[in-house]
Amino acid sequence: MLFLEVLVVMRGGGDLATGVALRLKRAGFPLIVLELSRPLVVRRTVALASAVLLGTVEVEGIHGTLVNSSGEALAMARQEATVPVLVDPEGQSLPALQPKVVVDARMAKRNLDTTPDQAPLVVALGPGFEAGRDCHAVVETNRGHFLGRVYWQGHAEPNTGTPGPVAGYRAERVLRAPVDGIVRAFADIGDAVVADQIVAEVGGVPVRAPFAGVVRGLIADGTPVQAGLKIGDVDPRGRRDHCFTVSDKALAVGGGVLEAVLTWLNRCTPTRRTPCI
Repeated sequence: MLFLEVLVVMRGGGDLATGVALRLKRAGFPLIVLELSRPLVVRRTVALASAVLLGTVEVEGIHGTLVNSSGEALAMARQEATVPVLVDPEGQSLPALQPKVVVDARMAKRNLDTTPDQAPLVVALGPGFEAGRDCHAVVETNRGHFLGRVYWQGHAEPNTGTPGPVAGYRAERVLRAPVDGIVRAFADIGDAVVADQIVAEVGGVPVRAPFAGVVRGLIADGTPVQAGLKIGDVDPRGRRDHCFTVSDKALAVGGGVLEAVLTWLNRCTPTRRTPCI
């Protein structure tokens, strides 16, 4: 592994975070993912967070494995093609892990608790962070001309609240919880659906497909959710294989994070006399 001593800890293991993880792991960085005890991930088939629910998950050749301690995570982090996933939503393990890089990939659209002193390099994804104040670098997550761009000063574009267009559909392709309650799924990720078909229910209230397509994402059956939370995604293109591969957006953001880490390491070369690791 090329960057054996440059441990990266990612806070969040959703589908966007997993695109980042794949880029970093394939480039040779040891990696640990911190997650919730009950991840609210929708694109579960391409999210390392699913290891919390299943024990292990494989995404494009990278294996996420649930571990029970920071020591176990450290022992596994340097294994090729393996990413340990530790339940630690508060980041309490960070002092013990002593990462060189922390990536806040939770996509909360606001800064929950990230600070620049959590690691020599702290990178945050998307809106809600200001580089130079909340972290060292911010990576753009909004689709468009600046997607994947690294900001060393300033912030990403503000949250639009509207998903990017897919085959002409925007907000209507997202399935949201109509009420507070427990999710009961009636379809699986990858299933073809027709307009008005019941995909799931929350608290007994049905959630229907807005149009014909394929279920690209669906939150785990039995998950308690609040009204308005995104619980699913219908893709009008109907490409089942897209449900099981990391998206172009996730890989673009991953490329931005990889650039940020390599730029930081390049600035720390002996000739620049700026130690970082």
